[in-house]
Parts: sequence; C-alpha cells; structure tokens
Amino acid sequence: MVRKGYVDGTHGQIHYRIAKSRAESEKPPLVCLHQSPKCGLEFDTFMREASRDRTVIAPDYPGYGMSDPAPSEDDTTIPMYAEEMWHLADGLGLGVVDLFGNHTGAKVAAQMALTQADRVHAIAMISAAILTDQEREMFKDMFTPIPLDAEHTRFKVSWERIRERQGPGQTLEMMDRSMYMNMMGGEAYEWGHVAAFAWGKPFDEALTKLPHRITLLNPVDDLTECTRRAIPLLRNGEVIECPHWGYGFMDAFPKDTADLVLSKLDASVSA
Repeated sequence: MVRKGYVDGTHGQIHYRIAKSRAESEKPPLVCLHQSPKCGLEFDTFMREASRDRTVIAPDYPGYGMSDPAPSEDDTTIPMYAEEMWHLADGLGLGVVDLFGNHTGAKVAAQMALTQADRVHAIAMISAAILTDQEREMFKDMFTPIPLDAEHTRFKVSWERIRERQGPGQTLEMMDRSMYMNMMGGEAYEWGHVAAFAWGKPFDEALTKLPHRITLLNPVDDLTECTRRAIPLLRNGEVIECPHWGYGFMDAFPKDTADLVLSKLDASVSA
C-alpha cells in the first residue's frame, strides 16, 4: 500500500509517498528521485513492486507535485533539491539509504551522495545527461517555458511530446498521468530542467569521484547516446543497456524494473 505524508523543509512542506516493506528486512530504505517536470507519482507503480522487501519513499521536489516551491528560479538548484531530500530523510528518521534517480533525479542522487556519503549505500539511475555544448543548447531550447495562451499551446505541445515519446507498453492512461504531472508544476514547471542543465559539469565529475556502486539503466530515450558517455567516467559502476524499454517503462514493466534495480542495489557494496 502506498501512503502519503508531509515533512517540513526549508521552503515549506515536502510531500512524499511511502510504501512500507511487506517483509521483515534490514535492507536500506529506497529513496526515489523523479525527473523534471514530474513528481514522486511517477514511481507509484514501481513502489508497489519494490516494497516487497524494503521501504520505498518517493518525494516531490520543492515546486513539484504537492511540495511547496522555493521562492525563485535562482533558488532552485540541484544542491537545493539534494538538501531538501536529506531534510525529508531526517524528518522520516532514515539513516543509510539507497537512491534511485530518474534523469534530473540522477543528478540529485549524485549530489546527495557527495554531501552525505556515509548515509548512501548504493545508487541506481535512469539515464545520464552527459551533454555536449550543442546538445545542452538544444535541450534548453526544447524546455524553454511556453507561455499560457487561449489556444492551449503549452498543453498541446506537452501532449505532443508525450505521444511522440510513447514507450513500449505505455498506455494512454499512463501518458495521461504523465501529462497531469507536467501540469502540476504550474508556471515554474521548467525550473527543474534549468537546474539540471546548470549542474552538468559537477555531475560528470561526481561520477568519477563517488565510491558508491552506481548502476545506470539506459533505456531508449532522448539520453540514450549521452548515457553511454558515462561508461569511462564511472569510478565504480556499470551502464546496463535496456533496448526494450522506453519512456514510461516503470509503469509498463514495474516487476521487471524492480527485479533489476533491487538486484543491483543488493549486490552493491560501498567502497
């Protein structure tokens, strides 16, 4: 069962989902870190599978889902997200945790491990934005906020992108939920992407420094080729090719995703 709650953060309340372990276990809780502009809801189906033998928590970053926002875009950074996620961990009384980050969440996971290394056991990530300058500019242009207008341009473009990126097994209902999460960000819906692009070089460097075991899943998405560039950077990790998965694979194949992620986390030993 997935329940919901709030803890206090620097900028107000942080909303989270939690699925308590269904079995007696001493395995570290798994904290799931979402992509932009989604929220912890994107892990809802996965959590129901992954909580088979550990507690799984999926927070919303400030400004996303049902968490209170930071005061401004300038205050919205990957280090701020990471700090707020540690506030969440403290509020829930968590000690050592595993981390599972999706796109932006991969960077949040890396920063969390950099700042409190002794509290992180192992890390799993979906995709790694190891970008060239040209790619970074291309993505910045793609994710420039679209002003509201009477023609619903923002909504149309958002839905078109979701449809264009429909992954194997991803139903219309799953895509509708993805659209819903996009809209929950309000007028600040692209702040997370801005924060992620600004934390490019630090992420690349983190992969070379972190001693924790890092498992990088590489599905077919906009970052497939970029993710392979992480192979020579990883100090302690591996890139796992997932050619049969695309966008929405955690919803479409929750058991397979949980089987893979949990097995890799269980096999990891912190250096």
